[in-house]
Amino acid sequence: MAFVRELYFEDLPVGFKYRSPYGRTITDVDNIWFTLLTNNVNPIHFDKVYVERNYEGESFHGRPVVNGLLTLAIVTGLTTELSARGFMVGLENVRWLSLVFSGDTLTGECEVVEARPSKSRPEYSIIRLKTKRYNQKGEVVMEFDKIIMVPRRAGG
Repeated sequence: MAFVRELYFEDLPVGFKYRSPYGRTITDVDNIWFTLLTNNVNPIHFDKVYVERNYEGESFHGRPVVNGLLTLAIVTGLTTELSARGFMVGLENVRWLSLVFSGDTLTGECEVVEARPSKSRPEYSIIRLKTKRYNQKGEVVMEFDKIIMVPRRAGG
């Protein structure tokens, strides 16, 4: 695994692995604001009393669950460094595997599983990253494929 910045297509061969050098701890404020901003009215994300009354004994442990789209947004950002010279063009095969709660710290890793020249923009290439995100206990909370477009070196 490597710590990298502003990579080109030629720096990201199939098999290249990257681990985010930092994590992100999710707070109650993050979860509540994101849930309100996105008009998500499901009380499992912001009403502790509702969760305690309706999900007693279940895996929620009496705590609101972090909004899944907030989790996706945060964990997608943990590999932004790989596309610092380019941009993200898609997410595919998104799977939430474990609940995330306020106070959880998310980290992650990815591996290049596809790298090819772009057909529409010859100065760029398409990179597919198989991405896994973990909580502080080492449990996989999310998997997805992140597709990024990065430039080729001059003359590439």
